[in-house]
Amino acid sequence: MRGAHVSLPESSAPRTRAQRHPVSVAAQIWSVRALVTRSRTDDADAALRARLDAVCDDGWAVWESFDRTVRMAAFHPFVPADYDTVRAALLRLPATGQRFLEWGAGAGVIAIMADVIGFDACGIELDAALVAAARALALRHDSRARFIVGSFLPAGYRWRSPDGDTRTGTIGQGASGYLQLGRALDEFDVVFGYPWDGEMQLMQDVMRRYGRPDALLLLYDATAGVRGYRGGREVTAGL
Repeated sequence: MRGAHVSLPESSAPRTRAQRHPVSVAAQIWSVRALVTRSRTDDADAALRARLDAVCDDGWAVWESFDRTVRMAAFHPFVPADYDTVRAALLRLPATGQRFLEWGAGAGVIAIMADVIGFDACGIELDAALVAAARALALRHDSRARFIVGSFLPAGYRWRSPDGDTRTGTIGQGASGYLQLGRALDEFDVVFGYPWDGEMQLMQDVMRRYGRPDALLLLYDATAGVRGYRGGREVTAGL
């Protein structure tokens, strides 16, 4: 009868778009979420890269000034590693909840980069003027990296090479910095150093005797780049 209400069976009731195409709609929702997540990740990565670039640029400026005003007048062992090479190595490591220590921190660029990436970062440096420069650099870049004046050699440490040599190269003598830092070497997960010729074995010996067996020792080499050691064994290929 015209105008009368006709009830359709439940199976014949019109279906929504989501009911008609459940897979495609779900896929579209997932795709949108993925795009949003990727966009946020890209933005975060770009922001991180920008911060790291700014730290490196500022660090090179500090180095140029130091080289001109200090190293041209008299020898000084501070020479920076290639910051881009070290940054690439640090970015490949898990950082959250990890403690990072830079031996002979110089102007502090590497420890500051580690902090920006997400490590709980510290640096030990024997030269008080460089520690002041590192602290100023950290302040300019909103970094929480801490720097203290002292030696990275633990108290009581004595180096003796396999052939009996006790010389420590360019590694100066001074009060050990760990007490002032409030942490022992075995409390760090990642340790970075830039040894001069003949100093690599010393750094490996310090780590073997005082560091944690599962901690990662990163040593920079101007030719080979960053090499990794864990438990006395090289693990560079796995980084």
